Amino acid sequence: MGLTLEYRNASHMVRKNALTLVLLGMLVTFWGCFKTEEDKPASSKDQPVNSAESKPQSGSVPNAPGAAPVAPAAVAIATADGEKSDTRVEINELKRSSDNTLTLKFAMVNDGTEKLSSGYDYGDPQNSIKDYRSIGGVTLVDGANKKKYFVVRDTDTNCLCSRDIKDIAPKSRVNLWAKFPAPPDDVQKISIVIPHFGPMDDVSISR
Repeated sequence: MGLTLEYRNASHMVRKNALTLVLLGMLVTFWGCFKTEEDKPASSKDQPVNSAESKPQSGSVPNAPGAAPVAPAAVAIATADGEKSDTRVEINELKRSSDNTLTLKFAMVNDGTEKLSSGYDYGDPQNSIKDYRSIGGVTLVDGANKKKYFVVRDTDTNCLCSRDIKDIAPKSRVNLWAKFPAPPDDVQKISIVIPHFGPMDDVSISR
């Protein structure tokens, strides 16, 4: 009888100790998991985004530090397609100058797949030697007064205009200019004729 009671007491103590060990093990495991979560760095979505380090959106080109903002392209006041496919001219300015001349500024655009040669194409046929690779053949026409204005020339008959023009590569453009005698002040619009391009009528003259 005494042995049975001692055996039961011993079994009870073993079960009690085992239960205590299990509870301690669970507590240690829980505490370890809790510390692991605390030690983890915050996820990237929870961290504030540094705008200075963020990448620019696709298609945007940020200015370099200290760089001047990029100027927008000049707005054309008149355009005309060329005889050659995918070519055109864009008139940017026709302005009276203080020396009683008109200054014409325009761009010749080649959107084609072949180069656009200059050569003698845009010169004055009457002055072909001097006008090689120039735009000396451009004229202004005052239809109301039936008068044509030719590019101003110096004493050596060189045109006061863009000269030594290189061939225009595909998908590119070149800016050109020419000076003309100014029409009377009451002439506020005039036609522009550039060889191998369509005429542009009633182009406004600015001051």
